[in-house]
Amino acid sequence: MFRSSNVAARVFERQILTPRPGASVNVVRQFYENMCPSYTIYDIDCPDHSFRKFTDDGQYLVSFSRNHQDLIIYRPTWLSFSCKEEDCDSHDLPPKAKKFDSFFTQICCVPLASTNEFICKDFFLYLENLQFGLFATSTAQSHDTPATEGAIHGVPSIEKITFYLVRLEDGMVLDEKAFCNDFVNLPHSMGAFLYEDLLCIVSLRYQIIHILQIRDSGNLVEVRNIGAFCREDDQLFLHSHAQCIGTVDKTKPDELSTQVANGIQHPQVTQGSSFLSGMKQRLLSFIFRKTWNEEADQTLRVQHLKKKFYFHFQDYVDLIIWKVQFLDRHHLLIKFGSVDGGVSRSTDQHLAFFVVYNMETTEIVSFYQNSSEEMYSLFEQFCDHFHANSRSSFHANFISSHSNNIHALDQLCSIKTKASNASQFVKKMMTSLPYTCQSQSPSPYFDLSLFRYDEKLISATDRHRHASEHPIKFISRRQPNVLKFKIKPGPEAGGWDARPKRISSFLFHPFLPLALSVQQTLMQPTVVNIHFRR
Repeated sequence: MFRSSNVAARVFERQILTPRPGASVNVVRQFYENMCPSYTIYDIDCPDHSFRKFTDDGQYLVSFSRNHQDLIIYRPTWLSFSCKEEDCDSHDLPPKAKKFDSFFTQICCVPLASTNEFICKDFFLYLENLQFGLFATSTAQSHDTPATEGAIHGVPSIEKITFYLVRLEDGMVLDEKAFCNDFVNLPHSMGAFLYEDLLCIVSLRYQIIHILQIRDSGNLVEVRNIGAFCREDDQLFLHSHAQCIGTVDKTKPDELSTQVANGIQHPQVTQGSSFLSGMKQRLLSFIFRKTWNEEADQTLRVQHLKKKFYFHFQDYVDLIIWKVQFLDRHHLLIKFGSVDGGVSRSTDQHLAFFVVYNMETTEIVSFYQNSSEEMYSLFEQFCDHFHANSRSSFHANFISSHSNNIHALDQLCSIKTKASNASQFVKKMMTSLPYTCQSQSPSPYFDLSLFRYDEKLISATDRHRHASEHPIKFISRRQPNVLKFKIKPGPEAGGWDARPKRISSFLFHPFLPLALSVQQTLMQPTVVNIHFRR
């Protein structure tokens, strides 16, 4: 829309020109080309905390104490200072302005973890409309836990995992939910997914998807558990049926036992039972019907079933749930794979399957292997639909993806063209599904329609990266050769030496020209830099 890059001319054009319908916000976001971070305070004087992220509405900065016991919440403010000189821009900032307190005001410090528990510093989910935050604490992980009835062999155990719902406005703990002798994948919030007011938590150890609702009152209310049973009355039906046929041994605990972990039930079929879990029954029957319908000839159908279904039957039975996300309020995208892949940090080399599951009808809608071209086509064309959690956030609606941004699509097509093996390329792309909840920054400086940058050094995805010795450049997309701003995690003078490699993380405010770069080196104090527009 704007014909000029001058900010005054753009303001005037905005007054007299009308953008296309539905494009007004995108036009306004072009002003960020004129409002870029222009100044950096290196190694700012700040508390020794582990900074997590800005909330998607920009109201809070979440951090944790170094001993992983306390939650510290800050509210971003803007730098203000007095200057007696005529040309203040040419002078350096006063010493008082170069402190963390000049940019952030501490709201509260909340002790979450007990003596033997620690806050998971990578776990945080934010309910924007209520300004609630979800945090997690856990005890140490154990690999030599004795086998427990209903638990998956090979999955480690954590004595206690507790999820806390905290009101960030004042730090009040509203509710908590604990899992005992269980395993939830807490790093980067991989084991949980938030969609509107619905929260799903995946128990890898007991293979149960816990669906909870977050009420406006601040309560975590259990809606349903999906795993051993799919419907609410499945357990009651099987139990009553077993009593009718006289198969229940009165001298032993009920065969359909219920494991209770601090208020959360883990219904499981006991070892030695002939029943598979409800979810596994649904999966096997869907695969059978799908294989059956692939071959119309009755004489060839049996051979086809032997080759495609019965030959792999035990492999299907051994599949476990890896990860889950909401697609909407009724459908889940569930990733299945081997036990080794479920607890591994890298799943690139493991065979995996995707299932779309309807919670209301308890039916499996579709089933794909991670090398499926059809699944990749859906991923390529409808990527935004997998970011279901973003719809409740205004700023997150403008995160760039290859289904809403031509530049991101060009990058994906370029990678696809360079790939030597199409099947391996599809598998690599599918490792990102199901998406990790709230894992991307909505900052306009990551908008690929506005800026171009090296995604190997920095991106909207919330991940630590190796620190770059050279500044990270943000180049205008409209003017390809114009450098808008640059961010250098290290000092200007270049204090790089032969010390171990440094790890950098970047926290961008969702709409202000403000960012933190956190630099960590082994056995060295953490360095925090603030990048802002002066």
